[in-house]
Amino acid sequence: MPIPEDVTGEEIDKDVRQELQSLPKGLAEDVAKNLVMVARLIDEDPEGAYGYSKVALRLASRVAAVREAAGFAAYANQKYSEALAEFRAARRMTGNVELWPVMADCERGLGRPEKALDMAGAPEVHKLDKAGQVEMRLVAAGARRDMGQLDAAIVTLQSPELASNSVQPWTARLRYAYADALLAAGREGEAREWFAKAVESDKDGSTDASDRLAELDGVEFVDAFADEEDEGDGEAPTAATAAEVVEDEDDEDVEEDDLKD
Repeated sequence: MPIPEDVTGEEIDKDVRQELQSLPKGLAEDVAKNLVMVARLIDEDPEGAYGYSKVALRLASRVAAVREAAGFAAYANQKYSEALAEFRAARRMTGNVELWPVMADCERGLGRPEKALDMAGAPEVHKLDKAGQVEMRLVAAGARRDMGQLDAAIVTLQSPELASNSVQPWTARLRYAYADALLAAGREGEAREWFAKAVESDKDGSTDASDRLAELDGVEFVDAFADEEDEGDGEAPTAATAAEVVEDEDDEDVEEDDLKD
């Protein structure tokens, strides 16, 4: 697959670069460039990222970072069985547990929520850092919802991290999941409160909490652009001109009422 000229391979994390030092220099550079493309495309073009991950995997399947990248690319494309196999391979190579939550989520994707819950109660969870533990809690709550256990999902999300006023990288997603579970359980008032809290903590727009909140408040979004071309210049009116048209119509109505009086 083609690699853009601006990709050098130096963009990858230093730990990954160190892993690639076990490869011949030219091969390491090729693998690095493909890993950069995986990271660059995985959110906007998951299929493209998957393609580059397969190239990297073909070149260096014995490198843990490559197996991990292949796992995330497969996961982004909902290829959960393949993703789980790659994550397991990466974990065997490194011995660390940081992939445990996403492995459990793959079990959910494969229709095995009970297995995900088993993993949520495993000793490996205690070895995770705070971010990993929160992620595991989100996965466990999702598994509960998969099983139709809404109340249990709500209780699962109730934690010191949820109650904390400090904003961490996981805060918005945790609050959002809690609000969504409350809404699913018919607790609309509480859901609105927590969607609002999610909005407050979602600085980078990682959730659609603001849209969900607007829906609960009955706000409707209307396209301000006209469907037909303007007769004067052939262009659709902007939002500003659309508002001016409404104001002009209101003024005309007032004048007509005055004439009638």
